Amino acid sequence: MQRQKRAGTKPEIDLRRELYRRGLRYRVQQRPVPGLRRTIDVVFPGPKVAVESMGCFWHSCPAHGTAPKANAAWWLDKLAQNRKRDADTASALVEAGWLLIVVWEHESVTEAADKIGRAVRSRLSVSRRARR
Repeated sequence: MQRQKRAGTKPEIDLRRELYRRGLRYRVQQRPVPGLRRTIDVVFPGPKVAVESMGCFWHSCPAHGTAPKANAAWWLDKLAQNRKRDADTASALVEAGWLLIVVWEHESVTEAADKIGRAVRSRLSVSRRARR
């Protein structure tokens, strides 16, 4: 498992390239919530939008998640811990005022970038109106 990439996976890089191509500027592998020792894949600090790129296997995708047959009990526990950590991260972000967008590896990059772009622009316009 040490050989498994934690960041910079192909789906994540493809998404970041598409976001950058659309003129969206972001930060990579940031800890947006003080005290939370977890990094978020793509962060838009101004509008407080966090994007997590999730692998179907590692994060138990509802549509494509599988569990290995060999050493099944260990894997079930491992994947359950991943889901619990994901839920904990999501609740910490929401409590801190962040919008979390989860992008699964099987999702279309263009559709995901559309969704992220809409969220970033929407939250930027709301924050600008609040400053007036």
